[in-house]
Amino acid sequence: MQNQQQGDRLSWGDTVFLHLEREGMPLNVASVCVFEGKIPFEDCVQFVESKLPLIPRYLKRVVPPLLNIGLPSWEYDPTFDIHRHVREATLKHGTDAELKTLAGKTLSKVMDRQHPLWDLTLVHGLQGDRSGLIFRLHHCLADGIAGVGIMNVIMDTSPIAPRLPRRKLRLQVPAPRNVWSSITDGCVDSYSEFSKRILDGLANLTSMAERFAANGGKLATDEFTNLLPELSASTERLRFNVLYRGPQKFAWAEIPLAEVKAIKQACGTSVNDVILALVTATIRRYVELHGDHVKGTLLRMMVPVNLRGSDSPGELGNRISLVPVTIPLDIRNPRKLLAAVHRRTEFLKGAHTAELVSLAGGLIGMFPTTALALAGQVISQVPFTPFNMVCTNVPGPQYPLYLLGHKMLGCYPYVPIGGEMTLNCAILTYNGTAYFGFSGCAQAVPDLRRLETFLKLSFTELRAATEVKPSSQKKAEKKQEKRVRAKVKVASTPARAPKSVRATITVPPPAPVESAVAAGPPVREEKILTQLIA
Repeated sequence: MQNQQQGDRLSWGDTVFLHLEREGMPLNVASVCVFEGKIPFEDCVQFVESKLPLIPRYLKRVVPPLLNIGLPSWEYDPTFDIHRHVREATLKHGTDAELKTLAGKTLSKVMDRQHPLWDLTLVHGLQGDRSGLIFRLHHCLADGIAGVGIMNVIMDTSPIAPRLPRRKLRLQVPAPRNVWSSITDGCVDSYSEFSKRILDGLANLTSMAERFAANGGKLATDEFTNLLPELSASTERLRFNVLYRGPQKFAWAEIPLAEVKAIKQACGTSVNDVILALVTATIRRYVELHGDHVKGTLLRMMVPVNLRGSDSPGELGNRISLVPVTIPLDIRNPRKLLAAVHRRTEFLKGAHTAELVSLAGGLIGMFPTTALALAGQVISQVPFTPFNMVCTNVPGPQYPLYLLGHKMLGCYPYVPIGGEMTLNCAILTYNGTAYFGFSGCAQAVPDLRRLETFLKLSFTELRAATEVKPSSQKKAEKKQEKRVRAKVKVASTPARAPKSVRATITVPPPAPVESAVAAGPPVREEKILTQLIA
């Protein structure tokens, strides 16, 4: 495998994520997946290794630029070893709580930058004849959208286990370039990236101007006047907005996606609005649990927005912008809370906030790499709260995925924490279910798992307020309706009067004793084959 991407360098955004990380505060995106059955470890290693040629970035490590001139580059790891990236662990009791504890410990560790920044941990011994998989990769390698694309590469859509390759992966590492060539290429690539940022900024300005003109050239005056105090107000620290000290904890919960869509339909909002309303209500309950008042308090969430076009959905790296969504915490009526969220997100869309933030980020990226590196280390350790928390919603495949023929039952996403954002939330919709992952600092949020209960309570409350029936109740009602229809059909069918039959009965002569025992009809043995398809 030859390195055909001599200019394969990190973007300025990827570089920022690299510099924000420090020892004890890893900056990884991750997920904890649960599968049916027991997955053999060596088969998993062999299968993952066979997929690596499809994602060559997973064979590369981050190499800093010489003399810190230019951007870091992706170069093949000359000592790549698949067993360094695919590991296994066995649970003692096999409970979900034990899996969450193991995930928290795994996600608290910083990965070795001398090798590719990703790893998998196959977890054995999960109760209910299940296996777990902790999958993490550095944020400079991919964001949530790209992570889902990688998941689709590693996993299959068929329950039939694929054949494992017989040959071991052979990696041909290209010869290193000389020092002056590396410096020259680094300067050229950095200049190209600088020029690209300028062109992207001009394109964003042009696009925003066109959309602004298409919308009548003005924003809703009343909306702008009412929401301006919220937008301009400084972020008020909540109890979990303290400096991160670690280690990390991980908790999760799930709700039916069909019911989320039913709520969206009933209220005329979006799925993302419903998600943000649920997270807001969950945080309100958690804050009040600890005796804090919420009247007049605002919750400011940083909501990532995907900037990838339809022609590059699986592009690696980070292609996101950030939208600050500010919501009052003291709205207790579920329908009013959802309406408030919808009103604010629609206003932010009309104001092209995502494009403005992306443009501002591009201007920040014009600073030299040395300045970005220094700023990243300072920002990660200085008390600074631009947002209360991150809330990212990633759409996943709405069909089952399989790993070596084992169906993935659930996938709980993880978003990193750090600075003064010691509690964040990630949501992944997969195969008809919305999976929530809460990441938190063990010091700042010691009772993180209470959020699981609060989320389900908030969802039940919103579902009742919108008069949306639970999926289980709908299924039961459909079954009952079918039974009633069947009974009505049978009862309404008129009985036919028996026809009079005239028959002549002939009595045969007595048979001999030998023929009295007549042979009965042949017995047909039916074999019932039951095939379980995962």
